[in-house]
Amino acid sequence: MDAYVTDADPKDPKNPKDPKNPKIPKGPKIPKDPKDELAARLRLLHELSGLGVRALARDTGLSSSSLSRYLNGLTVPPWPAVVALCRLVKRDPRPLRPLWDRASNPLPAPPKSSRQIRPLPRNDLPRDAPDFTGREERLAAVLAAVESHRAVSVDGMAGVGKTCLAVHAAHRLAAAFPDAQLYVDLHGFTEGRPPLDPDSALRMLLSALDVPSEKVPQEGIEELAACWRSELARRRVVVVLDNAADAEQVRPLLPGAGPSVALVTSRNRLVGLDEVPPVSLDVLTPEESAELLARASGDPGGPDSRLARDPEATAEVLRLCGRLPLALRLAAARLRHRPGWTVGVLVDRMTEGAEHGAEGPGTAAGPPAPGTPPGNAFAAEFAAAFAMSVRQLDPPRARVFRLLGLLPGESFDAYGAAALADLPLYEARDAVEDLVDAHLVQEPVPGRYRLHDLVHQHARRACAEQDAPSEQRRALHRALDYYVHATAAADTAIPFLAPGRPASAGQVPTALPVFADKNTAIGWLVTEYGNLIAAFETAAALGADTHVCELPRFLRAYFARRCGTSHLNHLFERSLAAAERLGDPLQLAEAHSDLGFARYNAGRMAEASAQYEEAGRHAARAGDPRAEAELALRRGYLSWDAGHVEEPLDLFRRAGTLFEEAGSPAGAAHAAASEAWAMLQLGHREEAAARARELLADPHADPAWPPVLTARITLGVAVAHEHPDEAVTHLDRALAAARADGHLHNQAWCLNCRGVALRRMGRYEEALAAHEEAFTLLDEVFEAHWKIHFLDGYAETCRLAGRPDEALRLHREALALALDLGNRPAEALAREGIAALTP
Repeated sequence: MDAYVTDADPKDPKNPKDPKNPKIPKGPKIPKDPKDELAARLRLLHELSGLGVRALARDTGLSSSSLSRYLNGLTVPPWPAVVALCRLVKRDPRPLRPLWDRASNPLPAPPKSSRQIRPLPRNDLPRDAPDFTGREERLAAVLAAVESHRAVSVDGMAGVGKTCLAVHAAHRLAAAFPDAQLYVDLHGFTEGRPPLDPDSALRMLLSALDVPSEKVPQEGIEELAACWRSELARRRVVVVLDNAADAEQVRPLLPGAGPSVALVTSRNRLVGLDEVPPVSLDVLTPEESAELLARASGDPGGPDSRLARDPEATAEVLRLCGRLPLALRLAAARLRHRPGWTVGVLVDRMTEGAEHGAEGPGTAAGPPAPGTPPGNAFAAEFAAAFAMSVRQLDPPRARVFRLLGLLPGESFDAYGAAALADLPLYEARDAVEDLVDAHLVQEPVPGRYRLHDLVHQHARRACAEQDAPSEQRRALHRALDYYVHATAAADTAIPFLAPGRPASAGQVPTALPVFADKNTAIGWLVTEYGNLIAAFETAAALGADTHVCELPRFLRAYFARRCGTSHLNHLFERSLAAAERLGDPLQLAEAHSDLGFARYNAGRMAEASAQYEEAGRHAARAGDPRAEAELALRRGYLSWDAGHVEEPLDLFRRAGTLFEEAGSPAGAAHAAASEAWAMLQLGHREEAAARARELLADPHADPAWPPVLTARITLGVAVAHEHPDEAVTHLDRALAAARADGHLHNQAWCLNCRGVALRRMGRYEEALAAHEEAFTLLDEVFEAHWKIHFLDGYAETCRLAGRPDEALRLHREALALALDLGNRPAEALAREGIAALTP
């Protein structure tokens, strides 16, 4: 404001009325109320013009009655009127913008995302084995290590039951660690894929805790590990880190201070983790093996049971299985589902399987020779039990089993299996259920399936040996097609911006999940997230560029609601590279636009602007009105945050026109809601209210649909002074819808706008309560770039409520954030607030 207030004396030769020195004279002491202060500044401009009110009104295109109200402080002028007055006397209007913002009580910026609030505590643990047998001593050792060191490492050969023991212990601990029960497969020994790197593992774990990606460090293992430890320190979490390759992979994933605990499994002893007690597993004892075989096969016990009637054959089954739990369960499954078999028949089939070399060339047949290394002995003994299970499958089931070894990710459902095997859904479901019955596929929760690590290896090898490379490629591409098209269907069910163009990657699968509403779609995306990222990586490795372009685009709504934008920036960078290889103008336009929007949400405004420029160039070549409409809308948001005045409104209107040309009423509604919000920001309250009423006159089934929510908030703030009861009704309805929808950001936005409206009604204590509740919510998601939109409004409420010290603290916090984020308009607003409160 120094450009508008000087110490010039009217009698001084440098009097501002001298045309050679056009400074604004210092007027009377300017009051602290923003509206009165703005009016005083406008009166100084009037004095500088040397014109009467009527002449000034004529030259600025205003009515004399309106100008009189502006000069007397009866009405806050629209921002364009302020600009017109400044331009008439050749003054820069920008220094007045922070004061005008405070005087007009603008609506805080609408949400850039709408992450779901407070999801239920995550429980990723696989199903506890109902036939868990023995291991009392080892289980006690695991629990004791957790009690003393808050971590334990379970090691042993493949198939010995490490995961089963760790998961069983985690289920026992779950009640004492209610904040989350997490499981991650580190793939230390998964054939066909490298071990999961600590960076990816940490991001998956932080996402599972619903930590906003804005709080997650962009890079650096040490920084990520510190963030993970910090999150665990304030929660009670049990995490199973399964199938670790070595100590270096695990060390960054371990908890630090606090109550949380970790259970690690590995085929190797993790000798480098001195702080983690080891518990080594051997094969089951003969008694435990016999008990597990009986329980898993459904043997009732007693002298007349199958196992008791043929003790020699039973002993041979135990020997062939090497007393390994996995092999015992596979053999037991045959008995359970073949009531006509004797144990002797089972032995014959197992021996037959071993003789055929189930694990491929080089596998020993029959019992191991004396002195055979333990690994080879296991391979032969496991192969005997495993091959027998596979040989029982008919050719169609065997084909499905082999192809499952190709699936990216760690789990799947019947839809994914149907696409992979090119089968009708009911056939795929029956096939997978048969594989569950044969203990070749696990079903940790109803309808979700996975393959044990060793079973996955066998399926993958068998597919490589028995299926032509061309069939393998087709099957894998069908799986990638499924993930893209299913994600697109889920995205359509979630209101983010407006329905985009349909997926074009590959072929549309014959069966896709049906999403009844957005909650169903979000639930599916949460479940499939790890598989979708694995599919993206697989598509990138295969050079399936269209899949690489489209999959992240259909994840935008999911990232906005749950994961923020940090990871999305990385995905869109790779999508852009794929689009450049494709060379399609529309793909390039969308890729640049999406990367620009991700940059914008990350606060990287200059980079966002550069991406939008490129997107505009390609969109013009593509001639697609929908892509141009979305780009115009995004440019409007960026332009507003950059401090421009009329340009955002023009962009929102252009977006609306383009959406209508593209036949997208939903997109047009988004643009209209943004237009109404911009009108309110510019001080056109009557026009904003009218535009908002038009939107609300067209009912929508979802009261939390973004255009409806934005229109209701806009209308509530716009009419707060003239119609307070109506304003409160609209704002309360908006808040109720946001709460029912479970969006933390939308709730914070509604509450802050409620605070602004209540302040304008003079209900300061209620306004403060609304602001305080909003900031409590924002603290939960660590959203600095969100707070910047609300801090000065909160401070103004504090000032008017007689809390100047608190107001000053908030303005200073806003200034620090604005400097950190490089937000010049917010910086100017904060400095204005500080100046108004500083003697």
